[in-house]
Amino acid sequence: MPRLRRFWKPILYFFCSLLGLILLLFIYLVVVSRANPPKPADMSSTLWKRSEVSPGFYTLHNSWFRKSSSGLYELYVEGTPFERGVTNGKLSMELVQRQEDHFSAQINKMIPNPFYLHFLKYFVGWFNRDLDKSVQPEYREEIFGISQSASDKYGYIGSNYQRILNYHAAHDIGHALQSMALVGCTSFGTWGERSQDSTMIIGRNFDFYVGDRFAEDKIVAFFNPSSGYKFMSVTWGGFIGVVSGMNEKGLTVTINADKTKIPYGSATPVSLVVREILQYAQNIREAIQIASKRKMFVSESFLIGSALDKKAVVIEKTPDSLDVYDPQKDFIVCTNHFQSRGLAGSKPNMEQMAQSASPYRYRRLMELLDSNGKNTVAKTVGILRDRRGLHNTDIGMGNEKAINQLIAHHSIVFEPEKLLVWVSTSPWQLGRYVAYDLHKVFALAGMKTDHEINEAGLTIAEDSFLLSADYRHFQQYREFKRRLADGEEINPDSLVASNPSFYHTYVLAGDYLYLKGQFSRALGCYRQALSMEIATTGERDHISQQIKKCLKNQPSQK
Repeated sequence: MPRLRRFWKPILYFFCSLLGLILLLFIYLVVVSRANPPKPADMSSTLWKRSEVSPGFYTLHNSWFRKSSSGLYELYVEGTPFERGVTNGKLSMELVQRQEDHFSAQINKMIPNPFYLHFLKYFVGWFNRDLDKSVQPEYREEIFGISQSASDKYGYIGSNYQRILNYHAAHDIGHALQSMALVGCTSFGTWGERSQDSTMIIGRNFDFYVGDRFAEDKIVAFFNPSSGYKFMSVTWGGFIGVVSGMNEKGLTVTINADKTKIPYGSATPVSLVVREILQYAQNIREAIQIASKRKMFVSESFLIGSALDKKAVVIEKTPDSLDVYDPQKDFIVCTNHFQSRGLAGSKPNMEQMAQSASPYRYRRLMELLDSNGKNTVAKTVGILRDRRGLHNTDIGMGNEKAINQLIAHHSIVFEPEKLLVWVSTSPWQLGRYVAYDLHKVFALAGMKTDHEINEAGLTIAEDSFLLSADYRHFQQYREFKRRLADGEEINPDSLVASNPSFYHTYVLAGDYLYLKGQFSRALGCYRQALSMEIATTGERDHISQQIKKCLKNQPSQK
């Protein structure tokens, strides 16, 4: 018996120590995942109430919120940081809460296991443990203001403030942990001899896709902050960062993701760096200064257009370095790889160019610019809507190598020197492009009656593709994809017929048939896919591996 006790005693100590370490780790994760909200000097704005002047049109002092007949929501907000956040949240409360519903539903769909979801909460908390220290006090206050209108039903994830703050880093976390191949954005600009009237035109597709519902409630927001410049951006409920925008000085900023290493912790979210540039920079030099002093944990390209400089450049920034690409020409093109002398040859960028669709999209963009003659806003929209591959080849609908991948959250065109902006309406960039004149919008000084503020005479008509049989077939293809994602039965032949020029159609059909044990039919689909225009080397590798599996399993097939 004493021998048995001597044998178990070390084991007992070991397990007690292990449990103690696990408990300490859990307590640590709980503690570091907390984010203490700021303490604004004046919180009286929390008592303000919005007024519904007419159905769907809300005002709060000079600020207002409405839904345009175009389907876009429009928001005007002014005041100090905390007041802006409170006002924004109160005016767009339904969208703030609905957006979180969409986000949570998408997360639950991706991670249905409650245990892993609970773990994810603490992982994100640990990853973002220093996030509040990396966000400017002004923006922490604004986010805290918005969080007053967030839903209380997600308290199990974190406090309202903690959740809204963390959502501002969601793009960065996804980009970092997945290399975000789903973010295949395209942007470009022309000026001087390349533009028909010599003034600058900048266009971009924001191809960030996290489900259809995420893009349902787009907001064209106009901000009149108590410090800095007035600016506009295309955003969504509860989000104060910027991914596409222009300020009253005619400075525009759009972002394009590049390959990045997996980081060990958060830093300033990219969207908040863009926000700071728009709010406080009037030219390229000042934009570079702001970008230089903010540490980020992902790699990103910032295409900066400047009315004052009458040109555009790309600020290329990694977690460790920054360089500027100035083409020294009258046009600029940006996809998802670096071009500056200092970063173009970096190992991650070389991998990105070798493995991704970015160089192909770049060449297609150059091909269209060279063949279109002097650029106009209408031609810019035409390029942003282009669905074909090099030399106008049919590479299928939804190919990441196309400029228009039919997934865009929004598409936007700027004329910085005229303070004009065009924003796409659903679906993607196929609907009308609605124009806004920032001179007129910011001259409103509040709005007391519900009326349209866009420039009707400058509207660009919807794409005729919407009326085509190909579009109806693409809708069928997307329905097949949804059914596959939900584990439903499909007819693989009908799937292939819905989008026959797209390699991924055959991959989906092949994967479905492989799981059904129909290896010979799956092999035919994979081989067909391998003969087509494949977007990334990762996908090509997957197809090749599946072919090997099919050949291995084929003899056992009856």
